[in-house]
Amino acid sequence: MTEAQTNSAEQSPITGTDLHLELHGSRLRAGLTTALRDAVRAGRLAPGTRLPASRSLAADLGVSRNTVVNSYAELVAEGWLTAQQGSGTRVADRTEPPPATPAPLSAGATSRRPRYALLTGTPDLATFPRGQWLAAARRALSEAPNDAFGYGDPRGRAELRTALADYLARARGVYTDPDRIVVCSGFHHGLALIAQVLKKRQIAAVAVEAYGLDLYRDLLTNAGLDTPPLAVDEDGARTDDLGRLPQVGAVLLTPAHQYPTGVALSPQRRAAAADWARATGGLLLEDDYDGEFRYDRQPVGALQGLDPERAVYFGSASKALAPGVRLGWIVPPPDMIPDIVAAKGYGDYMTSTLEQLTLAEFITSGMYDRHVRSMRQRYRPRREQLVDALHQRAPGIRVAGMAAGLQTVLDLPPGTENTVVQQAARLGLAVSSLAQFAHRTPEAVSPQPPRDGLVVNYAAPSDSAWTGTLEALCDAMPASS
Repeated sequence: MTEAQTNSAEQSPITGTDLHLELHGSRLRAGLTTALRDAVRAGRLAPGTRLPASRSLAADLGVSRNTVVNSYAELVAEGWLTAQQGSGTRVADRTEPPPATPAPLSAGATSRRPRYALLTGTPDLATFPRGQWLAAARRALSEAPNDAFGYGDPRGRAELRTALADYLARARGVYTDPDRIVVCSGFHHGLALIAQVLKKRQIAAVAVEAYGLDLYRDLLTNAGLDTPPLAVDEDGARTDDLGRLPQVGAVLLTPAHQYPTGVALSPQRRAAAADWARATGGLLLEDDYDGEFRYDRQPVGALQGLDPERAVYFGSASKALAPGVRLGWIVPPPDMIPDIVAAKGYGDYMTSTLEQLTLAEFITSGMYDRHVRSMRQRYRPRREQLVDALHQRAPGIRVAGMAAGLQTVLDLPPGTENTVVQQAARLGLAVSSLAQFAHRTPEAVSPQPPRDGLVVNYAAPSDSAWTGTLEALCDAMPASS
């Protein structure tokens, strides 16, 4: 290494980079050279990693600067490191062995790794508004008070709760104010907190819709709560059956867009749920997972607005933005907030302040509303293309639950669901069967009639994958009779 190179490295703004090395033996230069070589060989120092300046590393290790300079020079000569004017000393790139050639599929193999996917749970992740989110983060960070970087209110930052209170009242008809909101890390986290509170209050069972995610049913049962199902039909969950379930103290619903069938809870069923809650002291747990997305109907407001003192409203950024944002919110009756805060203390006491401040800025600046409108305009033509393609290629398939949301149900001829899923796999398409979401128990007061179908998330594929995904889906459909 030349003196100019050494000086360049020492003038770098990151000369204080930490490097963990263990030196053994009395020969310091040999020990340092071996330790660095071993770190590179083992992958602890990845190709391109910039090493500390010789003066900094010598001070950290308690050795002379010449020991470090000579060790670096030896490793440069061996090809482990590189040293260039102006860029300091870095770990050299290494040629990796080529990956093993995968074994060919056996003659009996019927599927391959999915090339396309219509699985539920996510929007089109390629559309995350990176530039706007970054701009909001910069503004939020520059304006954040110093106390934002400490241990804050477990209910969440006041800036976000204030922004959410305005947005939820305006866009979803939720009755709330900032003091009634608890920020969490998504719906799963929020439901886990409420499950703890319900168990503490001696509630034995939470009724659930007969179609829904087993993940959430398992969460409730793992908390010690029974989950009797309510049948789902064209009017939504059979909330009129709640009176026939005396052990139930709460009911989990997706009223704006039933997950996954896509129907909305009818006004009569909404009223029946609210009447049951008032008469029994029960709670309505409302998962408003994609309430912002609607196409062929007027917006369906939150069920919570019918009786805010008997409802717990859940929302999140997972569908409108992306699951990776990991922010959700709970709007419970005020008397539940102390118990929810106590439950947060056992796990995720507080979510990231920086993410909360960024989302608050994103909402108050109007970027959230603009993004949601943009995504509605993006998903609408996909929905129409899906309907048109199936009408031409598989005219016997009925498409249901498309007035809102991100997913739809394709009704299949009885007895064909498994065959279609297997055919889709052979074509490289991952899809979900409707049976995956069914929750049937012998104790159900109104048994759910059997139904063959696919649950298709038309929002998930990227634009580049959409045409191929749609083609594979049509190819997987059963032949018309």
